[in-house]
Amino acid sequence: MTSTSHYRELRAELESLTTEAFRPELSDIDRLPTLEIARLMNAEDTTVPAAVAERLPQIAAAIDAVAERMARGGRLIYAGAGTAGRLGVLDASECPPTFNTEPSRVVGLIAGGPEAMVTSVEGAEDSTELAVEALDALRLTAADTVVGISASGRTPYAIGAVEHARRLGALTIGLACNADSALAAAAEHGIEIVVGPELLTGSTRLKAGTAQKLVLNMLSTITMIRLGKTYGNLMVDVRASNDKLRARSRRIVALATGAPDDEIEKALATTDGEVKNAILTLLADVDGPTAARLLEESGGHLRAALGSTARGGR
Repeated sequence: MTSTSHYRELRAELESLTTEAFRPELSDIDRLPTLEIARLMNAEDTTVPAAVAERLPQIAAAIDAVAERMARGGRLIYAGAGTAGRLGVLDASECPPTFNTEPSRVVGLIAGGPEAMVTSVEGAEDSTELAVEALDALRLTAADTVVGISASGRTPYAIGAVEHARRLGALTIGLACNADSALAAAAEHGIEIVVGPELLTGSTRLKAGTAQKLVLNMLSTITMIRLGKTYGNLMVDVRASNDKLRARSRRIVALATGAPDDEIEKALATTDGEVKNAILTLLADVDGPTAARLLEESGGHLRAALGSTARGGR
């Protein structure tokens, strides 16, 4: 049984965190009209991008390091508990359809496992051992990157994941929403987005969650740009797995090439629906197999593949 003194210490620790601070000026929020509460909440949310902007140099440095590892075959692995863990799983799950990555390239780990996505798993966030077990199951290598995510910056699961990954030589990033956090200190790249006290005391799924989502968007998206998953601002590695994405694929080829519909259909047919390859066949006037070879030789970078042809890029 956990002692009373332990909970007293934990309470004191929480009270020292900016994300847990009580705001007496909002103590009557439940008496306000709904529209006024919505205005207050919206005003709070507008402060988040500015807090992220203050850490852009640290974010950019972390992204360059991640891209370098992933270019060598490494993986991007998120680890967190509760809202932080769910955001990591969400970002990871969006990469295959958006950038045509293998599901194993970007992975989200949440304390308590998949069940914790929808149900609270008691005690999971307090276990560093669970984080170590999850990373060991993935056979973590020095080429990989582990991003620990925790609003408080003190969650044992996230800190344990970062510490274990660093011991194994992996790149480590600690994303927190409090200054001087243990998580940021444990990581090679510490990113602390200090968004201040929440509208509801301690409800870090609000501003802190929004800040984490914005940073994870940057980490994955800009890394994929650096890996050649885009051409300009077009998602040329999109995986056309449904009607909407098939229509989007055709639109992307049209935007990149300006070709008429019949030529686009022919290009996609000869490249098995691969958008990047189809664009290359149209812009460089090469056949499907040649486009595949050129892209392989350029490491999947469409602009580089175009530059190696007589017609060059746009």
